[in-house]
Amino acid sequence: MKDAALCFCIFSLSLLPAACTWVEPTVSGNAVRVAYDGKIAGCREAGTVAVTVADKIAFYHRNEYKVADELETMARNEAASLPADTIVPRSEPKDGAQRFQAYVCGKTLLRQRGEASVPATQPAAAQDGVQTFPVKEH
Repeated sequence: MKDAALCFCIFSLSLLPAACTWVEPTVSGNAVRVAYDGKIAGCREAGTVAVTVADKIAFYHRNEYKVADELETMARNEAASLPADTIVPRSEPKDGAQRFQAYVCGKTLLRQRGEASVPATQPAAAQDGVQTFPVKEH
């Protein structure tokens, strides 16, 4: 009986590391924003991102918020490789899977169009003796 209990304990401990999965954001993934409000006016569609993570391991069901957080992190990492800088969730997380729509907005869109933003240290062209300076570089 003690042998069976010992085997069960060892088996349970061996599953513990498998239940702890972490999805780390990449540097480029950190630059991708999630538009929960769906405000994507002026953005160009870049593609669809479908991601999956383990939502259960054996008989253990993982925390739904942790799964959703990992799905979002994976989607941001994947969107950065498209390249895209904005994602919008297109479905709710279900069985460890979720779909996102990726968009190009902001600096990424300017780079792809071949437009350069004016550096903050360089004033805009003078017009009638008036110079304008950007408040915040985007």
